[in-house]
Amino acid sequence: MGSFATNYEEIAAVLLFVIGMSNLVFQPNLLKKIIGLDIMDSAVYLFLAAKGYIEGRTAPIVVDGILDASHYINPVPAGLVLTGIVVSVSVSALMMALTVCLYREYHTLNIDEIMMKLRKEED
Repeated sequence: MGSFATNYEEIAAVLLFVIGMSNLVFQPNLLKKIIGLDIMDSAVYLFLAAKGYIEGRTAPIVVDGILDASHYINPVPAGLVLTGIVVSVSVSALMMALTVCLYREYHTLNIDEIMMKLRKEED
């Protein structure tokens, strides 16, 4: 376990996550909420990548005949990050498409105004 001063990647990931979460919670604009969610995704990927790297180890490709696993980095976090990025792009595209539909229907991206218009339609 490293000290607090040497865990720059983890500190950056936590700060990014907090920025994205505050953007998601406090912004009324739907596009800004989507950007906040994307920032949170990036923070999680940074954290996983930072935790998956072990200094002094190499990629798990056997070249010199070294079969001992303690010489290699675990490839699972990198695979999770890559898969997460693909899923994140798909989810972001879907959220953007739904946001465009909401804008065409209500002519605003402010979630509070959309909710007020929905309540008026119910009455």
